[in-house]
Amino acid sequence: MNSIGEACTDLKKEYDDCFNAWFSDHFLRGRTNDSICAPLLKVYQHCIKKAMKEQNLDYDEVRKDLLGTEKEKIPPVEANKKSKS
Repeated sequence: MNSIGEACTDLKKEYDDCFNAWFSDHFLRGRTNDSICAPLLKVYQHCIKKAMKEQNLDYDEVRKDLLGTEKEKIPPVEANKKSKS
C-alpha cells in the first residue's frame, strides 16, 4: 500500500520493513523495546505531516480519538455541522 504522499512511499516501505522485522524477531520473543525503528518512524511521520498539509488535511483532526465516544456514532457530515455551530 502506498503512502498518502507519493514522496513518502519509499519511507513507508522502509519503516514497514523495519517494523515487520522488529515484530517477528523481537516482539514475538518478548523483547518489546521498539526504539530500533524510531528514527525511521520519525522521518516518515514528518513526510506524512508535510503531505497532509499540502493536501489541506488537518493532522490534529486525523489524530483525534473518537472510538468509544458519541462522536464515533455521528456520520462525518453531521459532525462537521455540529462543530461549526
